[in-house]
Amino acid sequence: AEVIVGGMGLALMTGLVFAKFARPTARVLFGEVAVVRTWQGVPSLLVRMANARASQIVEAHVTVVLLRTERTPEGDEVRRMHDLPLRREHSALFALTWTAIHPIDDRSPLRGVDAAALERDAAVVVVSFSGFDENLASTVHARHTYVAGRIAFGRRFADVLSSTPDGQRVIDYRRFHETEPAEEPAGPTSREAGRSDPA
Repeated sequence: AEVIVGGMGLALMTGLVFAKFARPTARVLFGEVAVVRTWQGVPSLLVRMANARASQIVEAHVTVVLLRTERTPEGDEVRRMHDLPLRREHSALFALTWTAIHPIDDRSPLRGVDAAALERDAAVVVVSFSGFDENLASTVHARHTYVAGRIAFGRRFADVLSSTPDGQRVIDYRRFHETEPAEEPAGPTSREAGRSDPA
């Protein structure tokens, strides 16, 4: 009985360890802050991501959700989730960076909201990413949360993309989390946020 129980325990531990280390990870790098700035003439929420792997991720998909405290007509406080539509939610190829952009228009739950309102409502922005990693031959997932204090108004992402002498585009990770004052008002001819891949 001791031999049987010991063998079963060893097999169980081996399976658990293998499953833990064999689990694929996305290694998607999210910016430390999200920014709110004018983008192509419309106030927008921008979130920056980068592929930290050498491999490419295909059929990438991003969703952004706002979670905040609201008061019902009866006076009860509830936590509600609001989907934040993006200019582009899918990308056929995620190789370098991706800036997800949510236009703050008349239909946006962020319309007329400032930093103080986000703090008051204990707002949280949750970004979820999924895609198919070509090297791992598996679907990978990643998620990042921005609390109210991590959403910067009137800022833009610093430039992080550059080209090598042979024409390859590379990411300067030293500046990936940096922001700088946004040039307001920004029009349709303004620079891309952080010179990222198309959002």
